[in-house]
Amino acid sequence: MSAQPEHDSPVRRLLAQPRGGPTVLRIVLGTHLRRLREASGITREAAGDAIRGSHAKISRLELGRVGYKERDVADLLTLYGVHDPLQREEFLTLAQHANNPGWWHQYSDVLPTWFETLLGLEEAASVIRTYEVQFVPGLLQTADYARAVTKLGHARASQDEIERRVRLRMRRQELLTRPHGPRLWAVIDEAALRRPLGGPEVMRAQIAHLLDISERPNVTLQVAPFRIGGLAAAGGPVTLLRFHESDLPDIVYLEQLTSALYLDKRPEVETYMVVMDRLCAAAETHADSVAFLRRLHAEL
Repeated sequence: MSAQPEHDSPVRRLLAQPRGGPTVLRIVLGTHLRRLREASGITREAAGDAIRGSHAKISRLELGRVGYKERDVADLLTLYGVHDPLQREEFLTLAQHANNPGWWHQYSDVLPTWFETLLGLEEAASVIRTYEVQFVPGLLQTADYARAVTKLGHARASQDEIERRVRLRMRRQELLTRPHGPRLWAVIDEAALRRPLGGPEVMRAQIAHLLDISERPNVTLQVAPFRIGGLAAAGGPVTLLRFHESDLPDIVYLEQLTSALYLDKRPEVETYMVVMDRLCAAAETHADSVAFLRRLHAEL
């Protein structure tokens, strides 16, 4: 059965070079289990019965939204006709690793569960495309700017909590400087660059940071100036993530005030791909955006 791991299977390769930590492992394992179930002609309801759960639990497992019990994985493999000891061992090893905590676990006291998924996906991404209208993208913020943004969104938080959130954001940014880090393609609305969060000095340092990071070969910056009028995204921030791992579909991330949406159905993703392409076509080029940032830095 093609969905089962072979000697050079994606499961084996992923275990050898795990990018993205447990988030990605859960999604890949769920994808393989879904393929096995569908190839066996078994419904989610029947699979749920086999692990003493519901079809909703199977759906969450197949989407990689929850952790795995090895017993559940073993029972599903039996149900799907996977009896080869080596193949079963690979799946069970993947389930074990998928339950390991990511580096962000140490920040669990200030990290909502819906945001943990994004951190894992960013770690695994080959390309991150993002559009921001109100703030500089989190992956590009200085510590002082991030502190101002955090205070705005968590007005009642203690100073210690604020600093932990800022440290989490700085740790998150490290992926951009790794040897095989993702390519970041960011479109930033002029409104985000002119909104004086933290005061003039903080903004001046933030613009300087954008100028510095724009020189990195894996970073493309585009400014969407006021003069181009309305934009295809209708004012909403959008992030699209693409992956090396063939078992991971392109994903759209839409952040809300107290939650987030993760879209992976092809028609939805393609709609946002078109939106992002239009944004990039309308915005200034990377070179012109750097010139814009230099002028703005001189004004501050």
